[in-house]
Amino acid sequence: MSELERWEKRFSVPDYVFGTEPNVFLKSQAAVLPKSGTALAVADGEGRNGVWLAERGLDVLSIDWSPTALGKAQALAGRRGVTLRTAQVDLVEWQWPVAEFDVVAAIFFQFLTPQERGQVFAGMRDALKPGGLLLIEGYRPEQLNYKTGGPSQVENLYTRALLEAEFGGLSEISITEHDSMTSEGSGHVGMAALIDLVGRK
Repeated sequence: MSELERWEKRFSVPDYVFGTEPNVFLKSQAAVLPKSGTALAVADGEGRNGVWLAERGLDVLSIDWSPTALGKAQALAGRRGVTLRTAQVDLVEWQWPVAEFDVVAAIFFQFLTPQERGQVFAGMRDALKPGGLLLIEGYRPEQLNYKTGGPSQVENLYTRALLEAEFGGLSEISITEHDSMTSEGSGHVGMAALIDLVGRK
């Protein structure tokens, strides 16, 4: 089974695998979000984060490679009364736009090889407008002890050194490491080893 087929199967259930509420870290950044403008929700799955950003008044493009997930994202947007633009995208092959977004949010996408991840991180940096806000949350290697979500390959997980190396060129950057309880659908439940990045281009 290919990686795409695996995610398609995972998202084909009636329930929202990671719930319909926004990621806790993303929600905690509400005060620093612009009141208007454009946002890119990277690997947004079933749309919980993209829809929440749209509810904040942003023009959101939600990208994912699973058509099933994007269909559920559109359904969620409809139920919440907001407009969500969606695009089926392979993050590695996609021609990333340049200086197009006021916000780029990338929450829990850790299925890429280190080489692919470097390409995608570069695309995320390019996609931000000057002064744009970058929000990333992912799992740290210690997550392998908790087994409450995320990949089983340590090289897919984020460290402070990795994020500093990739995003240290931003004009502002704040990185926080913490172990916290998660409750996001059936996909992320229990104690998790997390790392959060807030940056500005």
